Amino acid sequence: MNQLLDSMPLWGIFAVMALLFLLAAEAGFRLGRHRGQLAEAKISHAGGIIAATLALMAFMLAFTFSMGGSRFDARKHLVVDEANAVGTAYLRATMLPEPQQTEIRSLLREYVEVRLKIVREMKTYGAEGIARSEELHRLLWDQVIELGRDNDRSVVVGLFVQSLNDVIDIHTKRLAAGLLDRIPGVIWITLFFIGILGTAVIGYRAGLSGTRGLPATLALILAFSAVMILIMDLDRPGQSLFQVSQQSMTRLLENMD
Repeated sequence: MNQLLDSMPLWGIFAVMALLFLLAAEAGFRLGRHRGQLAEAKISHAGGIIAATLALMAFMLAFTFSMGGSRFDARKHLVVDEANAVGTAYLRATMLPEPQQTEIRSLLREYVEVRLKIVREMKTYGAEGIARSEELHRLLWDQVIELGRDNDRSVVVGLFVQSLNDVIDIHTKRLAAGLLDRIPGVIWITLFFIGILGTAVIGYRAGLSGTRGLPATLALILAFSAVMILIMDLDRPGQSLFQVSQQSMTRLLENMD
């Protein structure tokens, strides 16, 4: 489900959702009109069902928005953590002997460039950039192995190994937070179902009363669709509306230069 949503532009998802909700409202209206005019008590009962359905929809939207917001905050904190970890490793590398010092600092600088390019060009460079990041991990670790052979009792080498471990660990966390830890597809299906059901009931009640009320129904449909689009953008990688600031990584690259 997430792969399907990620493959579509946000405006396309918005248009599809609004159209589905509008068709559901129209189908409900036609069904209600087909049943004909009912007593006021039965129409009021339908109004109570509408209120309960809309309350359930609001609860699901709030719950899902909270999930998306927490994941967005986690991605922001991980960017800062990664900048700190790489910066620490870069500084500790200055105490290493040559030629490993120069090679390691060069690899760390390229690593920051790759991480920034992944964010800027997620769709075209995302998979390649992740693969290059992991390749840089291996190259850096090869340098550590070579250092360990000649300096197996060095405190400086031990400190650098610890900082490099932090860099690798945070890469895994960022990968999980950005690509793997997503809002489950079953929640999206439930949201779509409740939205279609709710708009159908609204249309049904309008058909029973004989008043379509299209402007109000359309406004509600657009509001539902807009909130769901915001949640999708919070949850998906390579956000277009909500951007995770890369300022800490950009500043780190400037300091390296």
